[in-house]
Amino acid sequence: MATNGADQQNQAGRHQEVGHKSLLQSDALYQYILETSVYPREPESMKELREVTAKHPWNIMTTSADEGQFLNMLLKLINAKNTMEIGVFTGYSLLATALAIPDDGKILAMDINRENYDLGRPIIEKAGVAHKIDFREGPALPVLDQLVEDKNHGSYDFIFVDADKDNYINYHKRLIDLVKVGGLIGYDNTLWNGSVVAPPDAPLRKYVRYYRDFVLELNKALAADPRIEICMLPVGDGITLCRRIK
Repeated sequence: MATNGADQQNQAGRHQEVGHKSLLQSDALYQYILETSVYPREPESMKELREVTAKHPWNIMTTSADEGQFLNMLLKLINAKNTMEIGVFTGYSLLATALAIPDDGKILAMDINRENYDLGRPIIEKAGVAHKIDFREGPALPVLDQLVEDKNHGSYDFIFVDADKDNYINYHKRLIDLVKVGGLIGYDNTLWNGSVVAPPDAPLRKYVRYYRDFVLELNKALAADPRIEICMLPVGDGITLCRRIK
């Protein structure tokens, strides 16, 4: 049965209002993916952290469960050992990474708010992977500049960025030197609630509208960067994988 314009607007508005983390048009289809593929295989520690994070007033900032599963498998496929994460929140994607890399693997994790990370840290410790994490509270750019200055070129297998969108371009300028040739950088939220194709008069949340131009700028820059191969995936809120080739 055809859906009229009012119904379409209501559905779009509902997705927007709840901060929908999936770009699928059907809630039922997304729920099917979660219940069939994600939740049955989700480690108990990740489930516990997901449920704790759901009670946080800013829970929309967390990595979605299907994206967490994707990252966990991706890290195993590329045999990542030395990784970095910019933007941690309560640590769901961080835990997915820590569970995927070997016992002697390392994650340099940066976030401006340690309080949020401290919500998830007891669960990460209980999972037995806290020793892999070097958490730094504060802005990431000074840390990245120091890493570049100290000649840590090509020392990271995988880098995941889910932080301030207005700095993504600045991060990329530094991360391209820090990731190894053949390594991956993952930029989260590159479809930004679908707003990248929204008309100028679309009813967007203020923060979505504010950061949209920065996301569009990043997407354009990544597409034109000859140092990487890219793949943009409609997982979660959109993730662009960048493989350094030179």
